[in-house]
Amino acid sequence: MKTNLLFIIVIFHKFIYQITAFVHPIEIFGKFFIDSITREPFYLKGLDYQPGGAAAVNLKEDVLSNPSKCIRDIVLMQDLGVNTIRVYSVNPDLDHDFCMTLLAKAGIYLVLDVNSPLPGQHLNRYEPWTTYTMGYIEHVFKVVDVFSKYNNTLAYFAGNEIVNDKRSARNSPPYVKQLISDMKQYMIKNSPRVVPVGYSAADDLQYRIPLSKYLECEHGDFPHGSVDFYGVNTYQWCGHQTFETSGYDKLTEAYREYTKPVFFSEFGCNEVTPRLFEEIEPMFSSLMFTTFSGGLVYEYSLEPNEYGLVKIDESKKSITILEDFKTLKKMYHTVNTPTPEKVAHELANANNPNSFKKISKASECDSEYENIEITKQPSNAIGKEFIEHGVNLIHSPSFIELESEDMHSSEYKVYDVDGKKEYLSVDEMRIDETINISEITDYELERIDRNRQKNKSMF
Repeated sequence: MKTNLLFIIVIFHKFIYQITAFVHPIEIFGKFFIDSITREPFYLKGLDYQPGGAAAVNLKEDVLSNPSKCIRDIVLMQDLGVNTIRVYSVNPDLDHDFCMTLLAKAGIYLVLDVNSPLPGQHLNRYEPWTTYTMGYIEHVFKVVDVFSKYNNTLAYFAGNEIVNDKRSARNSPPYVKQLISDMKQYMIKNSPRVVPVGYSAADDLQYRIPLSKYLECEHGDFPHGSVDFYGVNTYQWCGHQTFETSGYDKLTEAYREYTKPVFFSEFGCNEVTPRLFEEIEPMFSSLMFTTFSGGLVYEYSLEPNEYGLVKIDESKKSITILEDFKTLKKMYHTVNTPTPEKVAHELANANNPNSFKKISKASECDSEYENIEITKQPSNAIGKEFIEHGVNLIHSPSFIELESEDMHSSEYKVYDVDGKKEYLSVDEMRIDETINISEITDYELERIDRNRQKNKSMF
């Protein structure tokens, strides 16, 4: 009986480890994202993913809750060669286990915005005090509580382009900082791990730089209120340009001494079409990789703004590959993310203007910042009850076991640019499992066990 019990315990532990170790969580070291297990630098080679736009999230569905659509799109994500996607809004009350497990098996990480376009689930940039409510905070904490359970959740955006004009710059910055503080305090108290929290800035130099400094700094009124990273939405590289003519040299210089990781949360100008994505090569070269940690192309599906890589026709259950898809695929498959050796070499290269010798800590906040107002005083009491006691989840999230047939899509047809020839056959509409869940290090087992003891609900 004792032997059998021991055997059951061993099997149970192995099952737990298999379920939770599809991908290594990503952490932050200085101004780099790193693999928490291998300690190698991690660079985002990804895309923004929100098929259907703002209307894609509702009470019944979001882009990470529909298994058939997830299979369909992850196949194409793998074909592109991406390792990260950004999703702009989710409903935390829905079941995301299937899609998050698929992404994990495909080796794809998630950067997730915590706001949504639904009523009471986003900040009013002009009058944020009217929307920074218990209901809003509960929504944010639910998102955080759900997705922190998945190892492949890379990061959260506390906001996207909230500060984008004079009026929002006068009213919103302290509320963004308060939200970051609340989110991080919640995870410290309630989550199995503290997922990095950052902000995605509008493509406006007038506000982007001073806001980055304000969100970077430490302030006693905002415990843990310094961003863990900063996202930059930029569309300044259009058509055939160079590192200098595009202004990427000045953009890189502006963040050279930033103490946190910086990446492009949106990029891919469409003023010149078809898009060439020539900015990708310098992005992963020594010109930039000690300052920027990669980026996310805007965007996966064709919407009214004409940035899409694919055209989705739900009525015909079909997807048509667009020319930009093929160009991006070529670029992503051509460039390699920097190796630890290359990063170390550049960090020690005194002749490289983008290098740095010492990782600095964020400084104390100044009393004022150019072009933004920071005197507003958000209430730090709104989130305290949830921080102390947690939120109630409708669905308990976890990775799930999937069979081979679960990773195959036969429901959709994928056509080439001409809309007639098949781009992928039915047999090719299958997700490749790139993460071997049996290859788990002792160090990872230790970390998983430690997290399990910290919060058993994770499993």
